[in-house]
Amino acid sequence: MFTLQPDYDPDESRNQERAERILETALALILRWGYNKTTIADIARHSGVAKGTIYLHWKSRDELFAALIQREKLIVFQDIQERIQQDPRGWSLRSMVKHSALATIKRPLIKAILMGDRDVLGKLANREMGTTAYAERLAGFESYLELLRGQGLVRTDLSLKEQVYIWSAALTGFFFAAPLMPAEYVLSDEATADLMAEMVHKTLETGSPVSAEAYQAVSDAQTRYMQQTETNAGASGAAHAGAEKDINREDAKNAKNY
Repeated sequence: MFTLQPDYDPDESRNQERAERILETALALILRWGYNKTTIADIARHSGVAKGTIYLHWKSRDELFAALIQREKLIVFQDIQERIQQDPRGWSLRSMVKHSALATIKRPLIKAILMGDRDVLGKLANREMGTTAYAERLAGFESYLELLRGQGLVRTDLSLKEQVYIWSAALTGFFFAAPLMPAEYVLSDEATADLMAEMVHKTLETGSPVSAEAYQAVSDAQTRYMQQTETNAGASGAAHAGAEKDINREDAKNAKNY
């Protein structure tokens, strides 16, 4: 039997469910039509809500899409973490690349961001690549790589910047190549991710045995990197969640006046 929690708020729960439905609709439309052609009116019509209802959740079209992108990033990072935790060699760079690729392939909007796809993202393409959060993710990955180098697990004859470039090229290059390949060369998602990981492994990793101390140090560093990345992705989502309580105080009839 379902039991309500003491602090359960049915109105807040309904608002959250409605917000999720609106975001799912926005995701489907931006992937179909692109950001430039997707309006609040389109999203409202396909979500089965009034335009004003959307503005109770988000103040503008840009804010709605920012919330959508943050949600998609959070889903991807959580997916990567779960995959890594289930992989005995999840701490390795090779495994991290594979799991990151598979998680990204499952979320077309994140893939579009990675590729800077202007057909999908419009002006959001430049905004995403130029954010502080993006720079922080690269810096966090550099720190992770630096530890791998210190443990003898990654080559040191290349600079950190060169290695970050190789890692980025591996992730994006395969995605750019896929649509250009003849049908007989199209690979499954799993095979694509395996090839990405193999390329990074052959190019950057040393193949040295891993001591218990090194394993623990690398695992801890990877966990810190993933947690920080997830925190950055979820920051604006938390702010939106806090605003949900304000919606309960609004008169739903006012939504039609927007």
